[in-house]
Amino acid sequence: MGILQIILGALLLVFCVLIILVIILQEGHQQGLGVITGAADSFFSKNKARSWDTFLSRWTKFFAAGFVVFVIALDIVSNFM
Repeated sequence: MGILQIILGALLLVFCVLIILVIILQEGHQQGLGVITGAADSFFSKNKARSWDTFLSRWTKFFAAGFVVFVIALDIVSNFM
């Protein structure tokens, strides 16, 4: 096992944990069914949730893309080295 495989494996593990955390923190799409919090539905909390969910949604896409890149890179490195 080369040093490059160890580094890519560690980065893959970090991205796995980050994807899990970001998904768990996201609010459910059904009313009142949040994963972590069950806050009351007020105008302020709805708008705050939208901006927070938008932020988490963007990071989910980023971490998922990074995850795919690291999986492909790790596969290429393990097959050709």
